[in-house]
Amino acid sequence: MKKTKSALSVAMVMAMAATSVACGTGTDTKTAATSATPAPAASAAAKPVESEKPKEFKMTLRHTEIRDTAKANLAILQDVVKATEAAVPGLKFELDGVEDVVNRDTKLKAEMQAGSPPPIFDLFGGADTQNYSKAGRLLDLTPIIAELGLKDKFMNLNEFTVDGKVYGLPRAGFVEGVFYNKKLFADAGVQVPKTWDEFLKVCEALKAKGITPIAMAGGAGDGWVLNMLTNTLFVRLGGPQIQEGFAPGKTKWTDAPVVEAFKKMEELKQKGYIDKNVISTKYADGQAKFYTGQAGMLFDGSWASSGIMGKNSKVADDASFFNFPNMGGPGDDMINGGWSNGYGFSSKLTDNELKAVKAFIKNFYTEANQKRALKESGNIPAMKLSDIGDAKGLIADVVQGQLSAKKGAFPAFDALVTPAVKKTLEGAMEELMGGKVTPQKVAEKVQAAQDAK
Repeated sequence: MKKTKSALSVAMVMAMAATSVACGTGTDTKTAATSATPAPAASAAAKPVESEKPKEFKMTLRHTEIRDTAKANLAILQDVVKATEAAVPGLKFELDGVEDVVNRDTKLKAEMQAGSPPPIFDLFGGADTQNYSKAGRLLDLTPIIAELGLKDKFMNLNEFTVDGKVYGLPRAGFVEGVFYNKKLFADAGVQVPKTWDEFLKVCEALKAKGITPIAMAGGAGDGWVLNMLTNTLFVRLGGPQIQEGFAPGKTKWTDAPVVEAFKKMEELKQKGYIDKNVISTKYADGQAKFYTGQAGMLFDGSWASSGIMGKNSKVADDASFFNFPNMGGPGDDMINGGWSNGYGFSSKLTDNELKAVKAFIKNFYTEANQKRALKESGNIPAMKLSDIGDAKGLIADVVQGQLSAKKGAFPAFDALVTPAVKKTLEGAMEELMGGKVTPQKVAEKVQAAQDAK
């Protein structure tokens, strides 16, 4: 009797609940729909929205990593490109590899004049950055590096900074000095020279052994190679202030320390210490003469380490490096070095291109990449590192050569003058090495270009 009454009560409650819902007076509409309304047919369910494929956009990336000795740098760049493409939907980079002098003096110059540089391109600091930024062609990177947390991560941004704003980022630093063959030095009975006179004695001892003392290039458009050593000579003799004064007119190319530097270069050539075929030798061939064991020394930049340590080298185990000897002038105990080679970005970018530029900077400028470039290519880091990783051998010697410069580094002269002055000096030095002009005439030609501005 109790069970029957209970069942009846439950039935009445359910009936009342159904009536209440039907009349709209119920408070649990979700429960009502579940219990009283048939489930909707599967065919009536909403169809999933297919994600749209990102619209592809292409960006040109101009680089100068085209030589055999730049393969390690190119590999790093290619890895960064892949990472950046993966991070930015639709992005597709088109790599445009161009020889560095052609890029700087021909292609990029024309593109800047036309207002149509590539979105990302190899950029030289100093005068180039100043001119292009003032023409409105370069993207202001100041807020971007702050956004990415890179503002204080670089060794030096001076050569890419104009009126307090940053317009380029160095991909690596450099130092210039003397690579030498330890075995050939030992065979000739000489040691690393500390003075100019000792340097001349080393050259004479190598020459007496039938070895070219200094491998060097300087012809067929590679006159800039001659000017690496020339630059060190006139700063040794006149101090860094002499080249800092060229552009504002405080000093002249005809000043005594500069003319004396030209005379020293002429002396090295006349005595047979510089490769006799220098003005017909291309840069890569000059390097090869050293790393195949035909020359005792090579005055070059730290970037040459990769070739000297490369698969074609016969001197990888014997090569080392020293800062150029002191000459008794105000520029002693310094080294030609700086952070003037890097990447710039067009000021005319779409929203997508700007996203890609930010992603590229984030992926390229990392401590891991800087250590990799140091180890694999001998690139002097452009960023502050906690350590140099597992770099050793010649690369460690180059870094040690940099550290031995007690007064620090001075920039390459061409970061302080116009491209026209740079080009004039290249041509004049080729003439000097060919015996066609005097040191004084070289100075007068370059000063005329400086005055013309």
